[in-house]
Amino acid sequence: MFKINDNYLKLPGSYLFSTIAKKVAAYTEANPDAKIIRLGIGDVTQPIAPAIIEKLHGAVDEMGHAETFHGYAPDLGYAFLRDTIAKNDYRDRGCDISSDEIFVSDGAKCDCSNIQEIFSLDNKIAVCDPVYPVYVDSNVMAGRAGDYDAATERFTNVIYMPCTAENNFTPDLPKETPDLIYLCFPNNPTGAIMTRDELQAIATVIKDTNIIVLSDEIYNSLTYGPDRHVCFAELDGMKERTIVVDGFSKSYAMTGWRLGWAMGPKELMRHICKIHQFGIMSAPTTAQFAGIEAIRTGEDDIERMREQYDLRRRYLLGELRSMGLECFEPQGAFYMFPSIESTGLSSDEFCERLLHEQEVAVIPGSAFGESGEGHVRISYSYSMNHLREACSRIRKFLQTLQAEK
Repeated sequence: MFKINDNYLKLPGSYLFSTIAKKVAAYTEANPDAKIIRLGIGDVTQPIAPAIIEKLHGAVDEMGHAETFHGYAPDLGYAFLRDTIAKNDYRDRGCDISSDEIFVSDGAKCDCSNIQEIFSLDNKIAVCDPVYPVYVDSNVMAGRAGDYDAATERFTNVIYMPCTAENNFTPDLPKETPDLIYLCFPNNPTGAIMTRDELQAIATVIKDTNIIVLSDEIYNSLTYGPDRHVCFAELDGMKERTIVVDGFSKSYAMTGWRLGWAMGPKELMRHICKIHQFGIMSAPTTAQFAGIEAIRTGEDDIERMREQYDLRRRYLLGELRSMGLECFEPQGAFYMFPSIESTGLSSDEFCERLLHEQEVAVIPGSAFGESGEGHVRISYSYSMNHLREACSRIRKFLQTLQAEK
């Protein structure tokens, strides 16, 4: 009989979005005529820029001829792509990064999950709460998170930094000192951002420590206020202790292409590269050619996409508030995180009933941690028609709940 790694058995369930997809699929199977509106998965819905598609076609065509065929890409990624990332995403914004501090990967999610493998098992991690589940779950599987406490729905060896409406969904540093801090801003699931001053407050505290920060900045192009995104590694003294994870899926609408990168101190990148060398080999060859075109020519497309998402953001925020729901105004990513406490339902109950009664699928806030209870995550990356119909149905659902009181 096979034996499963005990650490894997500590996970309380399967991957969040797989679980949600199964619930929606089960409802669809039982109700084949259902017209479900899905506002759960954070997938981009804007088309990929023509120049990127053209570059991809060219790279694929080259693979069809012996004289221009490209096999496996280099372990670190093509030098021309790493050079372009270093210049356009960092040096041009005041962060002195060289190409040998960048590693091209098969996506930010994989990096967020795999990078913890290079650290000792006795390292203690700190995460925001609510939190993108991969940060915690990958450490659980590695054996670093301790045991799962069903009463608190937390792991015993993880430091949780509550992010609530009271602190604008940004973390206060914990009293206990961690070895590795995970940050994700602009944030999934709340849409919160951190200003330079807020990030600097963290940097000031950890500057003379041995704390490493893993900063997931996959949504960095999607901010809607007057200030641009601040990379944590830009801050004084932070480049030497920060691993930045980023990619092409959100900024350039390249979801599913499996192309991202990690940036960090050379000594750490040397070890991170080993994960790819032994576990994956290299990021997709043709996607890397498309990636360089995205960076070189994609700024106008990013701006158009940002304008579209901002329009939807403002529409959805206004609608939810007009329904009587308290809703923090997100300034980044493409998620809304309204409070549903006024309904008297838990996050799970709200989402379950909304699916069954109005055929709208959203994500319970509790799926992202204890501090997410009493909220739901709604993605506004979908079309305006999609959002209008969804808001109409949510309004009807809330009216039903009100009539029950």
